[in-house]
Amino acid sequence: MAERYPALAAVGAGSERGAEAVLLTWQGSRADADAPLLSLCGKGVCFDTGGYDLKPGAAMLRMKKDMGGAAILLGLAQAVMALDLPLRLQLRIGCVENSISGHAMRPSDVLQTAAGLSVEVGNTDAEGRLVLCDLLAEAASETPDWLIDAATLTGAARVALGPDLPALFCNDERLAQSILVAGQLVNDPLWRLPLFDGYAAWLDSPVADFNTVSAKPMAGAIVAALFLQRFIPSGIAWAHVDVYAWNDSSRPGRPEGGEAQSLRALLATVETLGARANRLQSRDD
Repeated sequence: MAERYPALAAVGAGSERGAEAVLLTWQGSRADADAPLLSLCGKGVCFDTGGYDLKPGAAMLRMKKDMGGAAILLGLAQAVMALDLPLRLQLRIGCVENSISGHAMRPSDVLQTAAGLSVEVGNTDAEGRLVLCDLLAEAASETPDWLIDAATLTGAARVALGPDLPALFCNDERLAQSILVAGQLVNDPLWRLPLFDGYAAWLDSPVADFNTVSAKPMAGAIVAALFLQRFIPSGIAWAHVDVYAWNDSSRPGRPEGGEAQSLRALLATVETLGARANRLQSRDD
């Protein structure tokens, strides 16, 4: 585990229950070896204490939902398979508990990642990006047509957009527009925030390739997305969804509790992109 997913393993080092990575692969009955490859990566932090940068008690009350990104993408994968879409599918989930013990990672630790990059732990409560970075690097090595991750990653996204509007970051205009349009059509909206390269230097570290967080108390969601982007090679169409994954109170059709935000939008996107790719392939044939 630690050899293949060193950053993920480091997040779980403080718990008696070690981190686990789940890999699911599937191919539709109408998909051949050249069918589009959809790769999904989900943050599955089953409970988040914050580690040594301990959360206040009130902030821990809902931390069983820190696996919301993984749950959403597991649901998306299940829908893709149930519809037998003409795609190849890979799903990676990082399952882990961010806890405290004598074995837990500490602020200022330098960790290795699966991509060969070193990262300085600026804050142990920024563990989600460490869970995802190894999964994203491995997924990208398969050269997927679309790489999508989802995570309850930052409070900054909630400050910017509130609890009901997930933040979308994307390096590909076609993929981004497809998700945004689909979200409006199925009443599952997202709002795009920029991968603003001007903030990239905020992750500089004197002891590692880069830090997990910025010392500046601003643009936290953007900085987190820029961290993840460093594990995405050029040419891979990638979307990152920063979700709340929870309803604070009951409303019609949305009972209090876990909420699969962005699942319907992503499914509609995958259906559209998959159909378009298969039409182009048929035309070429």
